[in-house]
Order: sequence, then structure tokens, then C-alpha cells
Amino acid sequence: MADLRQSTKPVLQRPPGYRDPTNPGRPPVSRPPLRKGVLPPSFQPRRSRKIFDTRVCSCIICIFLLMMLFLLGILAGFIYLWFDPKFPVFHVQSFKIPTFEVSSKLDGTYLNAATVARMEVKNPNSRLTYRYSGYQVDMTLGHGQETDLGSTTLPGLIQVKGNTTSLKIETHVKNQLIDDGTASRLKARFKRRDLVVNLRVKTSVGMVVVKGFEIGMLGVDVLCDGITMKEIDGGHMPKCTIRTLNW
Repeated sequence: MADLRQSTKPVLQRPPGYRDPTNPGRPPVSRPPLRKGVLPPSFQPRRSRKIFDTRVCSCIICIFLLMMLFLLGILAGFIYLWFDPKFPVFHVQSFKIPTFEVSSKLDGTYLNAATVARMEVKNPNSRLTYRYSGYQVDMTLGHGQETDLGSTTLPGLIQVKGNTTSLKIETHVKNQLIDDGTASRLKARFKRRDLVVNLRVKTSVGMVVVKGFEIGMLGVDVLCDGITMKEIDGGHMPKCTIRTLNW
């Protein structure tokens, strides 16, 4: 009877999550990491779109700059053809040495000299006005410019189109030491009127296109070398050479 009661005793159900201490069970299975879901294109970053916009802006800027350079080139060409700019023309009108003394002393030979020259400056342009900042004039004697006759400065001026201006240049030297050979040569050539004179002028020239608008200034060297007094006395006006940008 007791066995029958034991066989009819109900079996208790194990609660959820119950683990039998006598049965270790299966080891826990490691789960793979969760993969991030792929976002739709509308939610993706717009990096490629930004790069594209930057390239488009760069291309537009480059095209704009090229167009501006092209237009400026056309404008410069039009201005050049319209105004047809020409360099000023320099001639030596006259050259005189009112004082020329070579004296020998115990300590050497000395030169005292004074010169007066006139230089003609012509503006050959029919539409442009020249502006000169000033003149630095140097005077020498001899093919190698071995004897200095002094230097001077002249104020700047404005020369309108087609104008011709005469500049008066005066220089002098006093008690300038020279060697005996040079002294003898200078005295002989002075008597024969075949002294070789070199006149050099440094200035800066600007072109006035219209009132208030000017192009320049450009440094200019005017070289009047190898001129003889006999040549000038005969009425000839030697033309000077213009050199700019150290050419």
C-alpha cells in the first residue's frame, strides 16, 4: 500500500532557468558579433558630393581667371595698337668747354674744367604724354671714359605729345688729379677740337594715357658716347642710344 502511494506521488516541474548541480550541461556557445545594418543611400555621408562640388568650384574659378586674362590681353593689345607708343628721342645739340685748364704742380697734374651742353628731347607720340621723374647726368672724356668732367641733376618734367624740349646741362670739376700722359693728350686734342665726349643720362619715364591714369615708371639710360667737339661744331646733332631694363 505504501508502494502504491509512492508511485502515485506527482513529480514536481523544474522552474525555468533551473540548473541541476550534478549535471554541468553543455558549455555556453559563443555568439558571433552583431553586424551593423547597411544604411540606405539617403542616410550615407555625402563626402563624394562635397568633393565633386569643390572640383566644380575650382574649375569655375580657373575658367573665370582665364577669361579675365584673355580680356586683359585683348585690352592691352587694343591700347598698344591705338596709342602706338614710341620711346623718346635724344640728340646732343651742342657741347662747349668754356673752361679747360691743365696745370702741373709739385704734387701732380690737375684739371679744372667747366662744360655746357644742350640735349634735345623729343616726344614722337601723337597720343601719349611723357613724364620724367628727373635726370642724373654724368660727363666724361675719352673712349674709355678715363677723365671725369663732373655730374649734375636736372628736375623732372612733363612732355606733351609731339613736344620737343631742350635741356641745358652744366658740369664742372676743380683740381682733379690726372696723370701726365692723360694731361698731354687732353691738351693736344683740346687744341685740335677733337676731344671725345661721353654724356650719359639716367632717368625714369612714365606714359600718361589720360589725365589721372599713368603707366610706368620705367628706368632708362641714355648713352651719348664717342662725340667729338668738331662733329658738333659742324652742325651735326648726334643721336643718343636708349637702354632700358639693363639691356
